[in-house]
Amino acid sequence: MNVLMICTEKLPVPNIRGGAIQTYICGVAGFLAQKHSLTILGRDDPELPADEWSDGIRYIRVPSEGTLDIYAKGVLEFVRLYGAEYDIIHIFNRPKLVLPVRELAPGARIILSMHNDMFTPEKIDPQEAQGTIFQTERIITISNYIGKSIENYYPEAEAKTKTIYSGVDLSRFTPWSQSLAVQHDREALRAEHGLSHKKVILFVGRLSRNKGPHVLVRAMGQINHSDAVLVVVGGAWYSDQTVSDYIAYIRALAQKSPLPVLTTGYVDAHQVHRWFTAADIFVCTSIWQEPLARVHYEAMAAGLPFLTTDRGGNQEIVMANNGLLVMDPENPAEYAQKLNQLLSDPDLCRRMGEQGRRLAEERFTWQRVAEDIMSVWERLA
Repeated sequence: MNVLMICTEKLPVPNIRGGAIQTYICGVAGFLAQKHSLTILGRDDPELPADEWSDGIRYIRVPSEGTLDIYAKGVLEFVRLYGAEYDIIHIFNRPKLVLPVRELAPGARIILSMHNDMFTPEKIDPQEAQGTIFQTERIITISNYIGKSIENYYPEAEAKTKTIYSGVDLSRFTPWSQSLAVQHDREALRAEHGLSHKKVILFVGRLSRNKGPHVLVRAMGQINHSDAVLVVVGGAWYSDQTVSDYIAYIRALAQKSPLPVLTTGYVDAHQVHRWFTAADIFVCTSIWQEPLARVHYEAMAAGLPFLTTDRGGNQEIVMANNGLLVMDPENPAEYAQKLNQLLSDPDLCRRMGEQGRRLAEERFTWQRVAEDIMSVWERLA
């Protein structure tokens, strides 16, 4: 089949600037292109051409400036000119594009992938949302939480929603104990930052209050292990080293912490796996209703035990003793209690990390994600 995939307006594909949706598309595109003719329509970038073929996939890039209104003009112009050529138009996380795309491509089957809760009345008019659901053949969600959120607003969507969990690059995110080269990289990065012989607790994500890293920094005051250190990886936005008020607040907390807290700033998307290699425990501190953060898959692939919060879809990734759930994500004491438990029990950490890696290998490969998508395209699921 001839398939057009429409990305969001924020970041380009390939994921040279990072981005969860962009990483997802990059992860599955090669597998999808083995069986189907694939065009990926996304936003422009000064480092990428407006039209190119790469590894059998056509990439079209239109102006965006990071806003949907500007981006939609380029998207809809492309669909107006070429939409009739596509059997399937697969739209990512922008339900507001469905009805205008349907008008310009009446013969295409429309699939919608939802990575966030974009069906709230604040984000889309209820009448438009109902029309969008009617015109969409299938709504793929990255967690049961997102699917249920849509269904709570629009029960008629239940017959169309299908959860397809995300994946991870198992060759990039890998346990340091499985490779001498990876072990050397771990030791080099730890030595570079004065972390040798430390127990490294890792946070990776955008630094905003709803992501909750300030609670983890505060928890360090209740850690009973003098060799523990917290590493906070991330910036205010992708490819952005701006020191926001919140980042300044995090750094001020870090300076007062009785145990070391290292803030790295933004780390390039293709280098962030090195910090997972350097770490011993991973923590996701989401305060908001997180759809299901992809960092969980990366931590599991790297063989790390993890803590995550009982928010949104995050709890769906805690299974078979691969991690621990934090029930009150605004309480530093709960993080400290569970971190002290892990830091005091290296054997428990090892078992959790090994279980996480097994789960990543069995359930969360990009090939499995692509096969699940193709089963939807081919009307098998």
